[in-house]
Amino acid sequence: MRKKQILIIVLLAVVFAMEHFYSPKEKKISKETFSERNIQRAGFTPDFNKVDDVGNPDTLTWKLLGEIKFLKKQDKTYGEVQFPIINTKLKQTQKKRIVMSGFIVPIDNKSYALSKNVFASCFFCGKSGPETIMGIKFRGGNPKLRTDQYVTLEGTFRYNDANVDDWIYHIEDAVIVKGGK
Repeated sequence: MRKKQILIIVLLAVVFAMEHFYSPKEKKISKETFSERNIQRAGFTPDFNKVDDVGNPDTLTWKLLGEIKFLKKQDKTYGEVQFPIINTKLKQTQKKRIVMSGFIVPIDNKSYALSKNVFASCFFCGKSGPETIMGIKFRGGNPKLRTDQYVTLEGTFRYNDANVDDWIYHIEDAVIVKGGK
């Protein structure tokens, strides 16, 4: 058992090192050129350079998303369930443009989530909670992404405090602004 754990840690370290040292250098983009930059569209639509609702999006952090409390309530399907109580700052961000960074975690063949942690220690496998992951709905369809690929997304923030079968946090109409191919 211990040999397996060591092997997994070594493999993760090798993957991390390869991602870090063999990825192409990205240009720093200033806020002044934000509206002029090319952003990666998930569906690679013909109007690739066109950006809607650019404005000045808020940058969210995993620390802020982690400032959450839970309240036990009855659910018809699952009995007693812990429902999230969203903090005031996030309530003000509902349906507004945000920027968020994290690791890509594949959910199935059709969708991805953005995670605070890499796949090996994500919400499903590790000690993290549901506040450390966000559902992603890409603009124009899903791009091809790698597990544990670190990306920065821009999109519309939405929280869910009522449906226990859904993520607590979502980023919709998302585009990759850093860390894409």
